[in-house]
Amino acid sequence: MELRHLRHFVALAEERTFTRAAARELIVQSGLSSSVRALEREVGADLFVRGSRPVRLTAEGAALLPAARRTLESAEAARQAVQDVRGLLSGHLRIGTYPINPRLLPLPELLVAFARAHPALDVSVRQIPGTGLAAKVADGELDCALFDQMGPLPPGLRAIPLLSEELQVVVPTTHPLATRETLTLQDLANEPFVETDPAWTTRRRTDAAFTEAAVPRRIVCEVADWQLLRDLVQAGMGIALAPPTQLTPRADDPTNTLRLIPLKNPTLKRHLALVLPTTPSPAATHFTTHLTTWTAIRASPRNNDRAP
Repeated sequence: MELRHLRHFVALAEERTFTRAAARELIVQSGLSSSVRALEREVGADLFVRGSRPVRLTAEGAALLPAARRTLESAEAARQAVQDVRGLLSGHLRIGTYPINPRLLPLPELLVAFARAHPALDVSVRQIPGTGLAAKVADGELDCALFDQMGPLPPGLRAIPLLSEELQVVVPTTHPLATRETLTLQDLANEPFVETDPAWTTRRRTDAAFTEAAVPRRIVCEVADWQLLRDLVQAGMGIALAPPTQLTPRADDPTNTLRLIPLKNPTLKRHLALVLPTTPSPAATHFTTHLTTWTAIRASPRNNDRAP
């Protein structure tokens, strides 16, 4: 069984079109088709449903996919073991992340610094909702992921805490609650809320808090963009619970007509963590060290008085 056949199979399974898979593997579509057919002959089964758009795996293909990923990862680890002797990190690091404001974690700068330190390593980043990231790490589609980790992880994964941030109540300065120094969930009962998408981990935290406290809540708008949430609250559509680092004012509107008020009893936090396999790839191990070194420096006493 040739590694290139497995690599082409995995690319087609993940990209779900021959066009994107062939472009990813830098081969023509006919070459990709031939490679997949050769693998099917070797395993003695059809791996994809013929004629389906987008491309779908058969039951046999779905069974092969995790094993194919593990085989490719083992081959990469073997290659990396040789490169380690030369002090060279190579291969491919696939990172998943949910939207993170640079005020909390300067991810663009950290990624650029990491890539420059390891020029032989290909680094790719996918930005998707946090609720789907753990599963993609567990099935080998991603090497690691950054998101608000809540609840148990799938078997074979571990989480490394990086940063945390309290959610605060966001109201227009003209709102009756704007004069308060702190608020409780009971104070927010039946207020109109602007909320994030139900697939976001921050939304799941707020939903769980209101349910546990048995406090009724009226959601009048759902968005998938923090800037839009900020604009709607500022316009008076409703109030919100949000992490302060996501509420950056627009450059063309420097006026601040919002008030952020701490929430007490309970205090709600989102916890940014790096999730990776218990036995990570060499590239993921180096990236973990890169991130944890930065967070340790950020948390040092001399930096405590700096803005996030």
